[in-house]
Amino acid sequence: MSRELLQQRVEQHLETIYADSNLGVSLSQLANQLITTMLKDDAVRDPTPHKNRWSEQDIILIAYGDSIMRFNDAADAVPNPIEPPLHTLHRFIKTQCADYINSLHILPFYPYSSDEGFSVMSYVQVNESLGSWQDIQAIANDVKLMADLVINHCSSRSRWFENFLQGKEPGLSYFKTASLADDLSQVVRPRTSPLLNTVQTAVGERHVWCTFSHDQVDLDFENPEVLNEFVGIIRHYLDNGVRIFRLDAVAFLWKQLHTSCINLPQTHEVIRLLRTLIEHVEPNVVIITETNIPNRENLSYFGNANEAHCIYNFSLPPLLLHTLLSGDSAALKHWMMSMPPAQNGTAYFNFIASHDGIGLRPVEGLLDHNEVAKMVTTVSRFGGKVSMRTAENGTSSPYELNIALFDALQGTHQGPDKWGLQRFLCAHAIMFALEGIPGLYIHSLLGTTNDYVRFDNTQHNRSVNRHRWQEADLLNKLADTSSHYAQVFENIRKLLKVRIKQPAFHPNATQFTLHLTGALFGFWRQSIDRRQSIFCVYNVSAQPQQLLLADLNLIATEHWYELIEGVQLSDDLQTIELSPYQGLWLSNSE
Repeated sequence: MSRELLQQRVEQHLETIYADSNLGVSLSQLANQLITTMLKDDAVRDPTPHKNRWSEQDIILIAYGDSIMRFNDAADAVPNPIEPPLHTLHRFIKTQCADYINSLHILPFYPYSSDEGFSVMSYVQVNESLGSWQDIQAIANDVKLMADLVINHCSSRSRWFENFLQGKEPGLSYFKTASLADDLSQVVRPRTSPLLNTVQTAVGERHVWCTFSHDQVDLDFENPEVLNEFVGIIRHYLDNGVRIFRLDAVAFLWKQLHTSCINLPQTHEVIRLLRTLIEHVEPNVVIITETNIPNRENLSYFGNANEAHCIYNFSLPPLLLHTLLSGDSAALKHWMMSMPPAQNGTAYFNFIASHDGIGLRPVEGLLDHNEVAKMVTTVSRFGGKVSMRTAENGTSSPYELNIALFDALQGTHQGPDKWGLQRFLCAHAIMFALEGIPGLYIHSLLGTTNDYVRFDNTQHNRSVNRHRWQEADLLNKLADTSSHYAQVFENIRKLLKVRIKQPAFHPNATQFTLHLTGALFGFWRQSIDRRQSIFCVYNVSAQPQQLLLADLNLIATEHWYELIEGVQLSDDLQTIELSPYQGLWLSNSE
C-alpha cells in the first residue's frame, strides 16, 4: 500500500471519530501527523487480511514484572530484591517455562501512583524498581511480548496532569472535564466513587472525569493531540519489542453527555484507526481489547474482523466457576452454543484467572440473580472478597469476585471437599482446549493461594490475588513433590505440553458443543485441515460419571487415543468412567 492510500484510510477513520468536533486542523493534516508519528522513516507495509497471527503453540503467561523476586535474605524486615525483578521473571520463564510458554504479558511496568500499575505516571519509562527498557527488550527476544496500553486514563501525578493544574501544555487540554450541573445519570461505571473530582487549577476550580478512581483521570480523545500522543507511545513500545497490545479499559474511552459513555461508536473507530496505523508498520502485531462488559457488547469489539484481533472471553471465568461450584454444565453449554466462531484473523483470548478478579457483568443474561448470589456467597465463604459498583439505577451491586482461583475451587456450594486440586486442574483442562488463545495467570500456574498479608497492607480487594513470590521460597515449593504447588505446576505443564502439539487446538479450529448429561461437559474440535479430531469431555461434578462412547459417535475405522494420559483406547471399549473432575482429550491421532 502506498502512503497516499494509507492517508485516505486514516482520513476515513478520522471523519467518523471527529464528525461532530471542531478540530482547528484539517483531517488531512491530522492524518499526515498520525502517519508520520507511527511510521517515522519506515516504509508502509501491507498486512494480509484475515491472517491468523497465532497457532496452537501460543500460550500467554500473565504476570507482574515483580511477581517473582530474588531476595538476599527473606527474613529481612523490609526485603529488597538483589536484582531487577524483570531479570528474575525472565530467568523463571527461560528455566521453567521455555518448552511450553511462548508469550508473556507483563502487566504495567511503568512508573505509577496506584492501582498496581494502572495509574500510569509516565508511559515511556520502565519503573526503576523493576528494571529497564533493556530488560524488556531481552524478554522480547525470547518470547512474544504483550504489554498494556492504559489508554482511558493516567495518573493524577503524571506530568500531563501536573501541567493541567498549572495551565500549560502538554496536558492543559488533555483531560475530560464536566460541570456539576451536567446530567451524568446515564454514565455506566465500574466503581462506586464519585465520577467527578474537583481540583484547583491555575484558572480556577475544575471538575475532572474519573471513571475508575480519583487518582486515574480520564483522557479526552476529542483533542486529537491526545490521540497523537498515544500513537507515539505505541511506536515506542513497538521499537522496544512489544508485539501484542492490551487496550486497557478501552470501552470507556469516548465520553459524550447524555449517553452511557461506554462502547460509543467513536471508541470503536479509534480502535480501528489504531489497528490501521499499527498493522501498516508491523503487520503481525496483535491488538487485544480488555472490555469487562456483558457478552454481546464484548463481541462487538471484533468489528468486521477490522477492529480487535482478539477479545478477552470475559464470560468464561464466572461461567466456569459457576459450573464447577454447582456441578451443572447447562449454563456453560448454552453460552458456548451461542458463541459465534471467530472469523479468520480474529480469535478469542481465553482466561479463567487474572490480576483482576472474576467479573460478574459478563454473565448478565447468562446466569440468573440467584445463581450469581450463590456464587458470591460461596466465594466469600472460601475467603474471597467482593468488589461493588454503582449500577445504572444508583444502587450498589457485586461487580467482581476477588480470590485466588485455587481457593475459589477448594469446594462446591456444599462447602470445601477433597477434590480441590482435581477441580482446579479440570478448569484449566477445559480452558486449554477451547477455541481461542489461552492466557494463563502465573498464580494459576503456581497454585498460589489467597494473600491476606498483602490485602491487609493495601486494603484493596484485588491484592488478595496478587502475591509476590520470593524466588527461593517458590523454587523450594516446586521441588517438594508433596506440595500442591508442585502438583499444580507439573500437571498444568503436562497439559500444555500436550496441547501445543495438537492441530485441532488451533485457536480457529472448528468447535461444536456436545449434548451430554448435566454433570458431563464436552465439545469437539477439528483441525483446520480436518485431519485431527479431538473430543474433549469433563466430569464437572464430585461424583463418578459414565461416558457412553456411542454418544460421541467415534469413527470406528480409526484408532482413538486419550491424550492427557497418553493411552490408546481399546477398539471394543463401550464406556469410560470419569472420576470426579477428570477430563479426557480423545483424539484420532497420537
